[in-house]
Amino acid sequence: MKVVVVGLGLIGGSAALKLRQTGFATDLVGVDRNDKNADKAVELGLVDNISDLSVVAEAELVLLAIPVTSMEAVLPSILDQIGEQTTVLDLGSTKERIALAVKGHDKRSQFVAGHPIAGTENSGPEAAFAELFEGKTGILCDVEESSKSALSISRDCFNHLGMHLIEMDSKEHDRHIAYVSHISHISSFVLGQTVLEIEKDEASIFNMAGSGFESTVRLAKSSPEMWAPIFKQNKTHISSALEAYIDNLARFKKMIDASDEVDLIKTMREANDIRRVLDGINGKAKNKQLV
Repeated sequence: MKVVVVGLGLIGGSAALKLRQTGFATDLVGVDRNDKNADKAVELGLVDNISDLSVVAEAELVLLAIPVTSMEAVLPSILDQIGEQTTVLDLGSTKERIALAVKGHDKRSQFVAGHPIAGTENSGPEAAFAELFEGKTGILCDVEESSKSALSISRDCFNHLGMHLIEMDSKEHDRHIAYVSHISHISSFVLGQTVLEIEKDEASIFNMAGSGFESTVRLAKSSPEMWAPIFKQNKTHISSALEAYIDNLARFKKMIDASDEVDLIKTMREANDIRRVLDGINGKAKNKQLV
């Protein structure tokens, strides 16, 4: 299959590597507006060669792995250019605005709104690795708007990436993802910013930061150029999530200020219940990999 990957960073590059490795893609063409990234992607073997967006007309599958605001802007013109047998699958972290951008388009049925829930704090083609998606969840949204052929190819693509699939409405996707993904990144960015502002002695940060701090602030190393558009597109749901989060932080501060150990223990025990949910998720993922 001829696959065109638009955006050759962590997500696009990792998808290209895995699809080549599994034999799903026999001809991989990359598109990236950053010439340095494009050259590096060829050097690393992520894609066979580089072209411009006109190459989508020749593709069987187009993977869009660019910032979501760019995707919203460029997706209609990509659909204008594709052939009748081409499927376009986006890999962005927000879905509703992207889906609205092509609502009513003559080739809307050839587009599938996807979101592979996978990533690291690293970016660029050098960060790509084939195992990024293994065992992770892949979401397909508004499947009733896509053709059977486009859905079949998209599901096959995600299966070759090693993901297990779920389907949902794009609006529900954005609401849920604000709580379980976007707010985590915001928390990490703000924690990193707060520590840098308050703790001026960088040696102390280096010497005293434990694994808890490192794992919590790890996401603050993520690409601002990727995450700012995500926060902008999903601002309504993120704002609601942040309001609830800030309220809980304020409550926690009051308990600490009051030396209220009883309520602190009660609150943290309630929060411990997240372990049950996450253990259940991990158990289901392992079972699906065994099937």
